[in-house]
Amino acid sequence: MTTETAPEPYERLPEDWERALAIVAHPDDLEYGAAAAIARWTRQGKRITYVMVTSGEAGIDGLEPDKCRPLREAEQVESARIVGVDTVEFLGHPDGVVEYGVPLRREVSRVVRRHRPEIVITGNFRDTWGGAFLNQADHIAVGRAVVDGVRDAGNRWIFPELVEEGHQPWGGVRAVWANGSPRSGHAVDTTEDFATGVASLKAHAAYLAGLGQHPMAEVEEFLEGMGRAAGSRLGTRFASAFEVYPMG
Repeated sequence: MTTETAPEPYERLPEDWERALAIVAHPDDLEYGAAAAIARWTRQGKRITYVMVTSGEAGIDGLEPDKCRPLREAEQVESARIVGVDTVEFLGHPDGVVEYGVPLRREVSRVVRRHRPEIVITGNFRDTWGGAFLNQADHIAVGRAVVDGVRDAGNRWIFPELVEEGHQPWGGVRAVWANGSPRSGHAVDTTEDFATGVASLKAHAAYLAGLGQHPMAEVEEFLEGMGRAAGSRLGTRFASAFEVYPMG
């Protein structure tokens, strides 16, 4: 006879901050779990900016990238508006083939120095989502570059050309929060903002239509499953989970 061990409860994320920067690989990445948390934070008066490394132009099989790109950018801007985010930037890297390395670290560092956030939000960049469900290569490359680029942003001797561009070092990032990591240890209550998070994902209408019968196209069911699972470990109805990487 075996006894299953209950998962450890989540710790609550701190909310004594004012500015955050969310950097992810694709449009829709934030909407699969983090958007409801972002809606909560903007409702509190916090300022959050979105940065998409790609425009998700390879994400719809039946639509050529040049036609897909503006559509997905427009959907992301509307999705951000729904959760109270009015600044969305696209870095223009090619979707599906993002490479981790010095150029991407430099670009992340530049963005961090420009916006000077206290918290940086990204997506899960572990190899899997838990079990055998493999993560996607762009997610892994971008998340790694975010952690390293945030550290680089505080060091004036790394990428000195950024200082020449007028971007002074910024070492004020307290932590990087990776949403949806299988090693999450923290979470935030999203019960009041769950419906807003659902609406923000539904704004990616063309992308969701392109998924066909994929489980991720069943928006409310998919988000509810994740939200309830996280909430059960936080002691709330719904929650959004994050792995915390302290900086400083």
